[in-house]
Amino acid sequence: MKDWALVVLRCGLGIIFAGHGLQKAFGWFGGPGIAGVEKFLTMLGFSPVSFWAYCMIFVELGGGICLILGIFPRISAALISVLMIVAVLKVHLAKGFFMQSGGFEYNFLIVSVCLALILMGGGKYSVFNKY
Repeated sequence: MKDWALVVLRCGLGIIFAGHGLQKAFGWFGGPGIAGVEKFLTMLGFSPVSFWAYCMIFVELGGGICLILGIFPRISAALISVLMIVAVLKVHLAKGFFMQSGGFEYNFLIVSVCLALILMGGGKYSVFNKY
């Protein structure tokens, strides 16, 4: 059952991040699109903005799809966890822990799932499980 549990973790996290990546890349599902992401990153002080916007989109959309398929699940989970740690440091940490006040509770859960996937890998139902 461990391998099926890893499929559930991979797909659950992958769907969330693929969806967020589609919001950022194409403005789907009410998302901001690339221009909105660049505006947000400018407010946070990132530079060069376009580079970091495309990195974020690549990690969210590409990492999400890779997790769903089980392609390099450890690498995908590691990149997503780095993205979430940056989000905590730049946005959520100052707002405390709980999500209702904008805190990092949700990010903490995502990083925890990522760490489990980094430690366990994607399971035998992955395309490329070694990494």
